[in-house]
Parts: sequence; structure tokens; C-alpha cells
Amino acid sequence: MLGVSRHVVSGLIAAGFVMPSRGPRNEYRFAFQDVVLLRTALQLRDARIPPRKIIMALARLRDALPDELPLTGIRVSALGSDVAVRTGPSQWDAVTGQLLLDFEVAEIKGNVVFLDTQPVQKNLAGQAQEWYALGEQLRTSDASGAEQAYRKAIALSPQPFYAAYVDLGALLCEMQPRCEDALQVFDEALSHFPEDAVLHFNRAIAYEDLGRLEDAERSYQRCLELDPSYADAHHNLAMLLERRGDPQGLVRHLNAYRRLTT
Repeated sequence: MLGVSRHVVSGLIAAGFVMPSRGPRNEYRFAFQDVVLLRTALQLRDARIPPRKIIMALARLRDALPDELPLTGIRVSALGSDVAVRTGPSQWDAVTGQLLLDFEVAEIKGNVVFLDTQPVQKNLAGQAQEWYALGEQLRTSDASGAEQAYRKAIALSPQPFYAAYVDLGALLCEMQPRCEDALQVFDEALSHFPEDAVLHFNRAIAYEDLGRLEDAERSYQRCLELDPSYADAHHNLAMLLERRGDPQGLVRHLNAYRRLTT
């Protein structure tokens, strides 16, 4: 199978890493994630890592990871005679259990039977929270990874995940020029939380960054209808109305901002 020895495949199956079904001729039929993991084992074998060490390293990795994160979501490579987890310039010895997660999965090519599988439904709310926490950790160092983590949290959460929507939208607005994507996130969030002032405020900022000033003004106004004490909305709307040539609106909202902040 992909050049991986029978001993390694049998060890991975025995350890529960891969769970192939059987075909009509009693052959193994592997799902996509199984194939990715087997390909990783092949790469380690080609680097002359002993089969026992491959299985031991993968076992340590599996035990160290949160339940919801598949082992195939990690980029594993050989470093000399050791098995390492790699992300960017950093490498971590798999045997120590010190991991830095990477979301890239290499493309698989070849004559392989791919089967659809359903992930184990295990405490989806907890899984969503862990993905959200990962997004928070990655936010300042890996914006792309943080985006993926927030989206995974939203997808897994049994209930609309308010904080993940807010933080994902804000992150996308910071990743110029992703404000259009941020608007989609805020619109989806508002379908679940239509009376939330923060979401209307954030959507107004995205509109303003895109130069859609009329839409921005409406969103600021809606924010203030829901929360008249939202000082930052008064301030931003005052500055926007000045740009739009409305001095009376500027004075009104600037005075409101000053009353709320002094």
C-alpha cells in the first residue's frame, strides 16, 4: 500500500491509527485520512526511520493531541534519525510530545480507493471551544491558521458561535483586502444574532473600509438604535458624517461621544 511495509501498516491498524474496511476480495480499503497518514509513514520510512520508531512516534503524537484534531492534520517529517513535527521554521521532536500544529495536508496522488467517512461525533461544543482557543493563540503569529481555526469552531459548534464570528470577522478586516469576506461573516452572524450592537458596529467598520459609506452609516445607526450608549459608534459615525458633509450630525454624535466618555 503506497510502498509502506506490511509491518508498518499492520502496526498502524493495530494501534487504531487507521481503520480500513474490507473489499470484495478481502483487500484493505482506506479512507482519505488513512491514506494521508500512510503516506506520512512512507515518507518516514524512505528517510530510514525504523518501523518501530514510526509507530511509537505516531502513538505519542496521537496521545498528545486534542481528540477532535486528526493526526493527519500535522506535518510530520524525518530529522536525521528522529521524527519531527514541523511548522514554518520550527521543528519539534515527536517523542517529547512538544507539538506545534500545522493545518497543511499534502496532496495525495496514485491509484488509491477513497471512501467517505463521518467523523466521530464527540462533544462538539468542547471541540469547537478548543478550535476557538487555537485561533486565539494563532491570531498574532499565523493569521491564516487562525482563520481556519475560527471557521472550524463555527462549523463544529452545535449552536451559533458568537465569539468566533466576531473574532473571525475582525481578523479578516485586518487582513487587507478581506473586508468583503468579513462582511459575509458578519451577515451570517447577524442571521443568528440580529439584535447585537457589536456585530452591526463591526459590519459598519467593514463597509467604511470598503468605501461603502451609506451602508456604513446605516450600520452605525442600527448599532446605536440597539445600544445608544455605544460610545465608539457615536465617534465613528461623527467622523463619517463629517466626511459626508453633515456638520449637524457630526456635532450631535461627537457631543454624545464626549458625554459618554467624560
